[in-house]
Amino acid sequence: MTESVGKVTEQIFKLPSDLLLECGKTLKNIELTYETYGELNSDASNAILICHALSGNHHAAGYYKDENERLGWWDALIGPSKAIDTNKFFVVCPNNIGGCHGSTGPSSVDPETQRYYGPDFPVITVKDWVNSQAQLADHLNIKCWHAAIGGSLGGMQALEWCRLFPDRISKAAVIAAAPKLSAQNIAFNEVARQAIITDPDFQEGKYLDSEKSPKTGLRLARMVGHITYLSDEAMRDKFGRELKEGKLNFGFDVEFEVESYLRHQGDVFSESFDANTYLLMTKLLDYYDPAENYKGDLVKAFETIKAKIMVISFSSDWRFSPERSKEIVNALLAAEKDTTYLEIESSHGHDSFLFAEDRYVSALTAFLGN
Repeated sequence: MTESVGKVTEQIFKLPSDLLLECGKTLKNIELTYETYGELNSDASNAILICHALSGNHHAAGYYKDENERLGWWDALIGPSKAIDTNKFFVVCPNNIGGCHGSTGPSSVDPETQRYYGPDFPVITVKDWVNSQAQLADHLNIKCWHAAIGGSLGGMQALEWCRLFPDRISKAAVIAAAPKLSAQNIAFNEVARQAIITDPDFQEGKYLDSEKSPKTGLRLARMVGHITYLSDEAMRDKFGRELKEGKLNFGFDVEFEVESYLRHQGDVFSESFDANTYLLMTKLLDYYDPAENYKGDLVKAFETIKAKIMVISFSSDWRFSPERSKEIVNALLAAEKDTTYLEIESSHGHDSFLFAEDRYVSALTAFLGN
């Protein structure tokens, strides 16, 4: 068993300049919470950026107090001798703006009003995230990332880095992602948002002012989302039609194990995540479309890219299916970019990118190199 990076600490970076957002508004006094693992080498050429997905954060590896607590969300892949080897690389993972785990977001206090931003926090985009990450890179004296890596929404960020800062990134691993959301995916996001917005405790987004939270809506939103992250095979293998008490109770409380699991996931999430952040993140996903300013031509959108790109998909992922990854690959190849594609057999659905399956680890290890 490979070891963990061990005990880690959060760090806070205050952006030195205001950030002009794609929506036209400006954010001031921005803070990014982030973690680092490994050591930056003398010429700062071994830095890897980890981009988190919708509900992720900066705590990607290691632990805060002791090894018995919950490890970072990508601890299976980040650490000594792991796919993202901290013996070789200096790994950086920020919690993006709009988040709720320390970085400036809706649950932060607006310095101009001294009140929570709440619903007044501006709608942000993947481009805004990348621009703020570039300022973090400057702060860390990283002129060029050895690689940017991310799954799902994180993969979209890695791809956007290649487009926006072609001279500041050598490689990118775009994992379980898509060039833009399908109508079905936008629909799932809208159902989740409506669950939150229609919760009486949402209070038009100003729930923090009265020390409340739309936990019921957030719980439902997470349950809907979680179903889409798993495959039918994974749910069948994990739960089947197992009954929690071994018998039918002829009522509407929890009877099946899968119901108990979803309710537990919803309960935990509603206690730790901010509802306004969830609205922002899903809308940010909906908006992502690198070809939008190129009349829908993805090949044109990729013309500026100089980085080597590896695109990875998973066979059982129906949220961002292999076909969506192939759209990215085909456009990159048409734009004559250095591109590698791998589809991995996995039963874990969209969540497959979180698991250290052998072929996945081998591919990432080889791609990142030294």
